[in-house]
Amino acid sequence: MYEIIVNLHMHTRYSDGSGTHKDIAHAAIKTGLDAVIVTDHNVLVQGVEGYYRVGPSRVLLLVGQEVHDQDRDPQKNHLLVFNANRDLSHLADDPQTLINGVAEANGICFIAHPRDPEAPAFHETDISWETWDVDGFTGIELWNGLSELKTVVPTKLHGLFYALFPQFIGHRPIQEVLERWDDLMASGKRVVAIGGSDAHALRMHMGPFQRVIFPYEFHFKTVNTHVFIPELLTGDVAADKKMIYDALAKGNCFVGYDLPALTRGFRFKAKGLEQSAIMGDEIPAKGGVTLQIHTPSKSNIHLLKDGKVIAMWLHGQDCTYSATQPGVYRVEVFQNYLGRKRGWIYSNPIYLR
Repeated sequence: MYEIIVNLHMHTRYSDGSGTHKDIAHAAIKTGLDAVIVTDHNVLVQGVEGYYRVGPSRVLLLVGQEVHDQDRDPQKNHLLVFNANRDLSHLADDPQTLINGVAEANGICFIAHPRDPEAPAFHETDISWETWDVDGFTGIELWNGLSELKTVVPTKLHGLFYALFPQFIGHRPIQEVLERWDDLMASGKRVVAIGGSDAHALRMHMGPFQRVIFPYEFHFKTVNTHVFIPELLTGDVAADKKMIYDALAKGNCFVGYDLPALTRGFRFKAKGLEQSAIMGDEIPAKGGVTLQIHTPSKSNIHLLKDGKVIAMWLHGQDCTYSATQPGVYRVEVFQNYLGRKRGWIYSNPIYLR
């Protein structure tokens, strides 16, 4: 398997972002990404997918949608739609109908910013997902960079501080979202976790002060989804697109906060009597399974089963655990950065059945 770094959930001038697809591609190349997925609101932009190059470097730019009912006030229930290859915004008024439409179009979909609180100081309303009786979605956006910003700006003064020093914002996914994810999996569902930057390259105006906050290039250094594909990217857009979306659908990926330190190289595997598994896979629990964790550097590692921490390693890097019970096993990793303990890595689970 080969690891690639993908930044997903971002916006251009076609909706409420400030840049072009070319701007995004060039920012992605500067930050060393392998692929980006652009998701403008309720519009599927045609003719821009493909490899973009600057000198010898390249990035694959793919296009999806962020679909929501624009007639609803407030506009809750946002869904990230990938690989449907047709505009599905006309289905936005009913979330289950929309999810069914994605499946019929052979796409995959993720609940966007499941918890997205209000920010009254900036006249931002709560746009969380609230229709949880749906089924058939691929997964959820576990960590959304812009949703987290809304949790730390009770006043405009806070907003000014974080506009100047955005590196202080990222801490970890919102706890309510982590708990919701664990609850969904405990109910028997397979739910893939992804991390989204929700990059807009927003233009902020406060009196004479003007600044682009969270430029694309900054976002692309923060919350990314690291995806495991069976072959190196070939340069063939259709083939590489299929590999990426197939891997996302299976959950062969993890969420990495790459600002404190690059998370490339993280591995979470399982070895049983007759087969092995990686993140997103199932493996029989019978006879016992050895779980193997490797982090790129020494860190604080938590192993969770069904949402509960069952093992911890302080300053760990290569760790093993013998599991004998069926359950949903996943890993959280923490690093100290700018004087605070920060979430660094959130694996997708390995399912012991």
